[in-house]
Amino acid sequence: MAASGAGAPGLLVQYVVVRSDLVHQLSWPLGAVITQACHAATAAVHLRYSDPDTQRYLAELDSMHKVVLGVPDEAALRSLSENLTQAGVFHKLWIEQPENIPTCLALKPCPKETVQPLLRKFKLFK
Repeated sequence: MAASGAGAPGLLVQYVVVRSDLVHQLSWPLGAVITQACHAATAAVHLRYSDPDTQRYLAELDSMHKVVLGVPDEAALRSLSENLTQAGVFHKLWIEQPENIPTCLALKPCPKETVQPLLRKFKLFK
């Protein structure tokens, strides 16, 4: 697969995947759902803080790239988490406590070209 940036060693992106049913069917406030995504993104970076890609991502603070995608429901989120695990892609599945509700997941910062094929079927979160 070709790198996405001309001459760049590979654009680093942190993907965050959020359940859209939280907003559209379960009527969660949008702010609460954004908070879930922030928790997952922060946790993924924290858990892989010493990873070279994470360090490079953090070093380019003013040019971070994040992509927020949506999945329809909990089953789709869990299925994606399993697929990412099988592919060896580190991510944090965020489970809101004390309710024990899986709400979203975030990948550690990764070269876009290595993870985009696993996420291609998902649309931007709306």
